[in-house]
Amino acid sequence: LYTNQLSGNIPSELGLLGQLQYLYLYTNQLSGNIPSELGLLSKLKELYLYTNQLSGNIPSELGLLGQLQYLILYTNQLSGNIPSELGLLGQLQYLYLYTNQLSGNIPSELGLLSKLQDLYLDTNQLSGNIPSELGLLDQLQYLYLLSNQLSGNIPSELGLLGQLQYLYLYTNQLSGNIPSELGLLSKLKELYLYTNQLSGNIPSELGLLG
Repeated sequence: LYTNQLSGNIPSELGLLGQLQYLYLYTNQLSGNIPSELGLLSKLKELYLYTNQLSGNIPSELGLLGQLQYLILYTNQLSGNIPSELGLLGQLQYLYLYTNQLSGNIPSELGLLSKLQDLYLDTNQLSGNIPSELGLLDQLQYLYLLSNQLSGNIPSELGLLGQLQYLYLYTNQLSGNIPSELGLLSKLKELYLYTNQLSGNIPSELGLLG
C-alpha cells in the first residue's frame, strides 16, 4: 500500500494477520501511533513505515518480532525513548530510525543485534553516551549517529567493528580524545567527527586507514 495518499491511523487489526511477512505502508500521510498489536505479527520479516506523520513512542512490543530483518521507521514524528526490547530482534539486519524526535539514551541492548548491518539513529534528540556495546556488532557496515545531543567519549570499542565502512558522529557534544583504535577499521571509507568538543591529538593510527 506504499506511495498512495492514505491518511488516518494504522489499524490495530493488522495485528491479526498471523501469516503476514511484509508490511509496506511507507510514503503516505498516515498519522497517530504505531499500533502495539503489530508485535503479534510473529512471521513478519520487513516493516516499512517511513515517510509518514506517525507520532508517539515506538512500541516495545516490536521487540517480539523474532523474524524481523528490516525495521524502517525514518522521517516521521516519533518521540520518546528507543525501546531496549529492540535488542531482542535477533534476525534484524537494518534499523533505520533517523529524522524523528527520539530522545533519551541509545540502549546498550542494541549491541545484541549480531546480524545488524545498518544502524541509522541520526537526526533525533538522543543524549548520553554512545554505548560501548555497539562494538559487538561485528557485521555492522553503516553507523550513523550524527545530529543528536550525544556526549562523553567515543568508545574505543568501535575499533572492533571490522566490517564498518561509514562512521558518522558529527554534530553532537562528544568530548575527550579520538580513540587510536579507530585506526583498526580496515574497511572504513568515511569518518566524520566534525562539530563536537573533541580534544587532544589526532591519532597517528588513523594513517593506517588506507
